[in-house]
Order: sequence, then structure tokens, then C-alpha cells
Amino acid sequence: MGELMKSHFEGSKALITGGIGFIGSHLAERLAGLGAEVTLIDSLIPDYGGNLFNIEPFRHQVHVNVSDVRDTYSMRHLVQGQDYLFNLAGQTSHLDSMRNPEPDLEINCRAQLSILEACRACNPKIKIVFASTRQIYGRPQQLPVPETHPLNPVDVNGINKMAGEKYHLLYNDVHGVSAAVLRLTNTIGPRMRIKDARQTFVGVWIRQLLEGKPIEVWGGQQLRDFTDVDDAVDAFLLTAADPKTNGEVYNLGGSEVIDLGSLAKLLVAVNGSGEFAVKEFPAERHKIDIGDYYSDFSKIESELGWKPKRSLRETLEGTVKFYREHLAAYL
Repeated sequence: MGELMKSHFEGSKALITGGIGFIGSHLAERLAGLGAEVTLIDSLIPDYGGNLFNIEPFRHQVHVNVSDVRDTYSMRHLVQGQDYLFNLAGQTSHLDSMRNPEPDLEINCRAQLSILEACRACNPKIKIVFASTRQIYGRPQQLPVPETHPLNPVDVNGINKMAGEKYHLLYNDVHGVSAAVLRLTNTIGPRMRIKDARQTFVGVWIRQLLEGKPIEVWGGQQLRDFTDVDDAVDAFLLTAADPKTNGEVYNLGGSEVIDLGSLAKLLVAVNGSGEFAVKEFPAERHKIDIGDYYSDFSKIESELGWKPKRSLRETLEGTVKFYREHLAAYL
């Protein structure tokens, strides 16, 4: 895949919203290594995922623009001349979206329309890959969950992400702004947010272990799959590079399905020490929990040749090692 991607992206211009965040920084590093000219947009608002330490190893290889995707004038300027837009900026916390829905609406819905309008007006030939989420499915009616599953989100975040996704598909179909959608599920790895659960509970678990505290497992029986961040980056690159993805939606997923209690046990084993306690769901969280979820990613596997390369244990081992070395930068 490496040589094929290098021949495709070398010399291209790529813009990444949320580019100093978890997935965005990994994507930026890969694109820079492939010879692309990379510009990162990130608001660096503390409640979201941006962390300048994420791009420290390759800071000299990318352009950084500290800006908010809600700033229409900035976006109109920044999309000009770009070949690709990897649209990863978003508010990811489900609880925050319920407690304070207005910022979620602004970032995950209204700003997405503004970004697409900027592309339509200033660079209609750009290719966009939008980072959506499995949260838009809501509580699964079948497992594994295919792209054809009904969309019935259970929280404000899911509703706004669904709207953002639909805007991208509409602009592809009606305005000819090439766009594809990836529905991500539980992406994990180095650089993910660990100081709270706004991005992923796995990050909080790792922090608790490294601080010598027991992991708190809510429920424990729910089934999940997890995507290694490097596998997710592969999917973004493959989707961007292939014009047949225009107007399409693809699930990502993981190589294994595991219940959360077993995941906690595996994480303790990887860490070499620690303990976990299964607890009842907090009431406000239980109302928006989706129960079991794991993805059917056969569409992207058959059409683009993508599939997870890393085992869950390998991902956890690499992630725990990273935070042992860099914990202070993420607290």
C-alpha cells in the first residue's frame, strides 16, 4: 500500500480539520511522509482533542492554522487550492451534547454546512472524506451492523453527526463536490485523549491504570469492536484516493469483538498490573448507551481492500507503552 499511496499523494495538497487531534495528527504524519503538502486546521479549544504534542515529531513538515471550522471566512480561504479535505473536526462527547447541545449543533452540524459551502464556492474540485460515527445507528437491530442499518441516534451528538454526514452526501450528489463518508467505531491508539471520556473511555482506563487506580467498567457485558488508529488512517487514504468512493458510506470496524469486562481484563494483562471493578451505569449515561455494537465492514473490504491489520492486543500494547513514556503531555 505504501508505494501506491506515495505515487498518489506525493505533491498533492491536503487539508485536515481537527488536524492536531488524535486521528488527524496520525493522518497528517502519514500524508507528510507520502510527500503531500499538509495544512492542519484546529481550534485548540481545551475541551476538544487538539494537543500540540501530537505533532511534535513532524512539526516542521506541516503547516498549522489555529482556526475554528465555525469561522466561514477562514474556511473559504483555507480550502482554496487544496486537492483533499479530510474533515475530522468535531465535538465527540455524547454526554456533553446532552448537557450543552448548542456547541454540538454549531460544530457537528452548522459548521459542516459552512465547510461544504466554502468548497462549493471556492474549490468545487476538492475531494472530501468526512469522519462520521457508528453512533448514528443508535441501538442495533442486527449484529454486525451494516451500512444499510436504519439510522436512529440516541443522543444530540448522533443526530448532529447524522446531519453533517447527510450534508456531505447531498453536496456530492447535487453540487458535484466529491465527498465520501467513513463511519468510525471506537478508534484507539497513541495520542487519543485520556484526561476524560470526551473521546473514548479506553483512554480513561489507560490513565487510571498508569496512575495506579482501578478501572471503572460500567455494565461490563456490552460487546464492542475497536479500530487501531493506523488502520483508520489506511481507510482515509484509500477512500480519498479512489474516485469510486464518491457519494459512498463505509463502516470501519475491528478485527475482534470483545465484551467490556474482558477488555478491562486484557488491558490489565497488557499493563502487567492493575485491577478493575464493574459498576452500574450512571443514570444519565445509561439512557444513551446503545448496548452491544460491532460493525460489518465487508463493504470497504470488498471495494477498497481495507481490513484491520493489527490485533486488539497489539494496539493496546503500543498504546500503553506510548502513555508510559508521555503521560504528562496528555494530562
